[in-house]
Amino acid sequence: MKHKYVSSLAVGTGVLFAAGAAGAHHSASVAYDVDKVVTVQGVVTEVKWENPHSWVYLDVKDASGTVVKWSFEGATPNLMHRRGITPAILKPGIVLTIKAHPARVASRHAGEMTEILTSDGKTIRATLGGAEPGRGRAGRGN
Repeated sequence: MKHKYVSSLAVGTGVLFAAGAAGAHHSASVAYDVDKVVTVQGVVTEVKWENPHSWVYLDVKDASGTVVKWSFEGATPNLMHRRGITPAILKPGIVLTIKAHPARVASRHAGEMTEILTSDGKTIRATLGGAEPGRGRAGRGN
């Protein structure tokens, strides 16, 4: 009987730790300043359609004309596709404007995408969850 109790306690503890880790995975505010939005325009160099998050890489010219490589984290490929963000829109070589929550460490040149503005003027919501651009996570309503 004592052995069953110890086994149950060990399994229960493991489940609790796993649930905590899963919740921590989605806390973007650790890496990104979800109360700010930056707008960056550049040439798409690479797109990674992978779970749990897609990535878009841009070559962006800074004020001095130097090309700076930026990386933007997006939602799962499935969610991106449902929002209209497809490989036809995110192809290497095209110019895009991306609005994003910037990385807390500015030198990373990275962000969590909130919107994609295509060269033909189309705006597509690209948040990971339900937060609207510039509203942080407070407005989340998945």
